Amino acid sequence: MNYFIYKITQMPGNMVKQLEKIDRFESYKEAKKKVKQLRNDQPSEALSLYKIIFAESELAAEEQLQEKREAPIIQEWEK
Repeated sequence: MNYFIYKITQMPGNMVKQLEKIDRFESYKEAKKKVKQLRNDQPSEALSLYKIIFAESELAAEEQLQEKREAPIIQEWEK
């Protein structure tokens, strides 16, 4: 399994995320270093974000990134 780095852009009002594969690594340490560099070099007003995803293939990684996740339930003590 590999660590993939993706640039994710989602325009306001658009349901579909635009995914751009940046790189692939075999170790988390290398992937983390690269994604930190990309995030630091990005302008503050940019609409995109960078994510690391652990998956068997590029297709599996993109499927996981496109999944619609429910918002977490906030417990009373977390407010």
